[in-house]
Amino acid sequence: MTIDANIVIAYLGGDTAVIEVLTQWRQEGKPLFLSTVAESEVLSFAQWTSDERLATEQFIEENFTSISFDRNIARIAADIRRKTKIKFPDAAIAATAIYSHSAVVTRNQKDFNKIAGLDVLTI
Repeated sequence: MTIDANIVIAYLGGDTAVIEVLTQWRQEGKPLFLSTVAESEVLSFAQWTSDERLATEQFIEENFTSISFDRNIARIAADIRRKTKIKFPDAAIAATAIYSHSAVVTRNQKDFNKIAGLDVLTI
């Protein structure tokens, strides 16, 4: 599963549905991928204290496999943007899901549903 930033934010915010599903997937050993673009979105929250940011970094490192935004994913994202006109972060996250042959888990169905061949799951 490729996790969108809004899912990580919901988890950190205490959303019980998201917590239950991600916990279950981890217990089942399902791979949980997080694009470095999504990680950047999560970590860009300006109101966190240093301790909160460090705790979030640790949470991300312990629970997700990081997928770097490299040239291959960049080209997939560019193709997605040419076809759908969605914002760069969403295109990058979708490209990560396509590259890793996984579904994207998001609360943003509107944009992700525009992408042909992308499996979209919502919590």
